[in-house]
Amino acid sequence: MTMPPNQFADFLNDRQRLRRKLSFWRVSAFLALFIAVGVVGWRVVRPNTSFESHIARISIEGLITGDRETLKLIQDVSKSHATAVLLNIESPGGTTTGSERVYDELRLLSAKKPVVAVVGSVAASGAYIAALGSDRIFSEGNSLVGSIGVLFQFPNVSKLLNTIGVQVESVKSAPLKAAPNGLEPTSPEARAALASLVTDSFDWFKGLVKTRRNMTDAELVRVSDGRVFTGRQAIDLKLIDELGNERAAIAWLEREKGIAKDLPIRDWKKPRHLENLGLLGSAASLAEMSGFNDIAGWLRRGALMQENHVLDGLLSVWQGGVVN
Repeated sequence: MTMPPNQFADFLNDRQRLRRKLSFWRVSAFLALFIAVGVVGWRVVRPNTSFESHIARISIEGLITGDRETLKLIQDVSKSHATAVLLNIESPGGTTTGSERVYDELRLLSAKKPVVAVVGSVAASGAYIAALGSDRIFSEGNSLVGSIGVLFQFPNVSKLLNTIGVQVESVKSAPLKAAPNGLEPTSPEARAALASLVTDSFDWFKGLVKTRRNMTDAELVRVSDGRVFTGRQAIDLKLIDELGNERAAIAWLEREKGIAKDLPIRDWKKPRHLENLGLLGSAASLAEMSGFNDIAGWLRRGALMQENHVLDGLLSVWQGGVVN
């Protein structure tokens, strides 16, 4: 059956209108998806954009290495609209040099904005060095703080090599070059050289504690044998200032530093580059930005299992047992 010309023209017009509508919605859907991905990507890569007065929360977690991202984060907070800083610490420490870097940046930050440290479960060794960079230290009663000390560890497999008949030979410019190397017995001279390094860094650590905590020599001796203390013990030993959580720390900022009441708290995080996160890390960040925190936590734990943490040099880290 042949369609009359006028009906055929109407049919073509209807088809063209329908095609234009479909094209409009396709383009709109694509733009909406593009914008959504862009927003999520921006929040992952640049999570710290804020133009209002607030209290910045910085978290020091895991092993402290003084990495560039952490130092840059502290520097960015110092230039921000934040009026005060909450330093949440949950760490057994890390490298002594890395902890020193973090401490130095926190002291520069403290010169511009009040910084208060809040200890979670543990702030030991290098993490306690970081806490010393704040203006005041709060801790829960059962938190662990202290472990003031420095160590140098290395495996020595020379006996195992002798057992299986393997001998590693080397030609060195001097007896202490590349000593210790773990492939041969450690000479008394090499051990003495290492001990001098440890002693020098330990003296620096103790001097930092004495100065920042306003201790006498006798008070310093009581806390510098390498052990950790509970928060209740630490307050009597002058290692911390007050028992309390983040709420108590904010009250102190309002009371002693004149910080306005009820300021919003903004979490400041290190920028994450999607191409460097790996599959699990990228998925975790996107899930977190979308509000699926449980899934994000599970994915991030998987991503952390893929990382190898190798700490070089002198260490300020507490190696406690596992407590259930």
